[in-house]
Amino acid sequence: MQAEYLSAATAMEEALPDVLMRIVSELHDVAYLIERIEPQLAAVHGETAAHAAERMMVLQGIDLAVQKTRGLAEFIDTITGNIPENWVVDVTTALNLVKLADMQKALSNGMRHGHSQPIGKAVGDFEAF
Repeated sequence: MQAEYLSAATAMEEALPDVLMRIVSELHDVAYLIERIEPQLAAVHGETAAHAAERMMVLQGIDLAVQKTRGLAEFIDTITGNIPENWVVDVTTALNLVKLADMQKALSNGMRHGHSQPIGKAVGDFEAF
């Protein structure tokens, strides 16, 4: 009986739609952060034709990454609308696998639309690891 009590105390069961919407929010943040790289690379000049072609391929890859990230967010957002609120999941193990502390907090704190990387923090701030 004590083992049951301990496992219940450490389990974080939450409504599946809430968890999925926090993932959607994080995916939108990722897309935004990736998208911010594009203008920086596009502004680079003075390279050879071979490097220009390679840079263009990199820019196209960045654009594709943004589109895929946003597409995944929209897909999850759309299917979440059909999931009953009473469906719950234990997110304990999944949260333990997330290595970024801010993202772990955004995914676990019960905020439906929290962001692990606020826009103001994304520029100029860093954490040494």
